[in-house]
Amino acid sequence: MKQEERREQTIRQLLDATKELLEEKGCHAITMKDIMEKSALSKGAIFHYVKSKDEIFAWVLQERLEAIHHHFMDEVNQSRKTFEGPMQVIANNLAALENANDVTNKVLHYLIGKEDEPAIAEVLQHFYERSVQLSKEWIMSGQQHGVIQKSVDPDKMAELFVLLTLGLRVRSSFPITSTSCTAQDLSSFMASLLKSQ
Repeated sequence: MKQEERREQTIRQLLDATKELLEEKGCHAITMKDIMEKSALSKGAIFHYVKSKDEIFAWVLQERLEAIHHHFMDEVNQSRKTFEGPMQVIANNLAALENANDVTNKVLHYLIGKEDEPAIAEVLQHFYERSVQLSKEWIMSGQQHGVIQKSVDPDKMAELFVLLTLGLRVRSSFPITSTSCTAQDLSSFMASLLKSQ
């Protein structure tokens, strides 16, 4: 097996094991020993790629973000250029942001609680900046295909959408029994701001 294939396989094992543990235990209870046992990887194999469980948690966040981006771009690259298909990808992913048990929500809440650590602050900054960057790319792609109004400012709208989605994520941790604004409402609001007349 080539080194790059081995690296990808090891990272996949780490991510899969960590996500399972996040569902079972939550961020605070997971130890590196748990990750070693669940992934069936040695300490040396794990520490060759990461320094801590927090670094693996950051990968979990990044993996979800990139998966959404790839799914969105696959929809955009379909032969029929529409607003509805790519917007549905976004809407489907917004629903997970309301789920307190979603592993990426758990990870984000955990990391925000450690934002005073320089390495964690850097991870959070990168996650935020990448989220805004991808949102901007999605908006600009829609404008290029004539399905999003040219008058929409991609920079401001992208940041607005990221701020709103972060709000959904944070709210998921509150013990609220009912809400009047859902992810579906947010999706409709986003669509109304973007769609060409």
